[in-house]
Amino acid sequence: MKASVKISSKLLEEFDEVIHDQGYKSRSKGIRHALKDYILRYQEINEIEGERIAIITVIQDRHFAGAMEDLTNVQQDLGEYITAVMHFHTTKKQYLEVIVVKGDVNNIQEITEKVMSLRGVEHVNITRTEIKKK
Repeated sequence: MKASVKISSKLLEEFDEVIHDQGYKSRSKGIRHALKDYILRYQEINEIEGERIAIITVIQDRHFAGAMEDLTNVQQDLGEYITAVMHFHTTKKQYLEVIVVKGDVNNIQEITEKVMSLRGVEHVNITRTEIKKK
């Protein structure tokens, strides 16, 4: 099956460098590997249960109309799980938002997925830590 994907030339160049460094013979094989890895990580995340603390980092294009407001709205809607937020400009074009959340993994996943779907979001990363109960 063939699929068409629209990506920036910069991202494609970076991807080509990575697959070359890793010894892939074709871009298609590198893309298949990246997709399988993405699916595996998503499945692993969905198997986690219980209460966690997580750090969600978001890189967003600040020139996207309404981007900052959309992110703020998500934070306000799910504020009961958010314990801290840090915001700073990384470049003239981008800013970084660090969101610390605490709660059930399902709530953390809901916040992460809502943030990922926002306009202007270029990258989202999440790190989770189990809360040890004494």
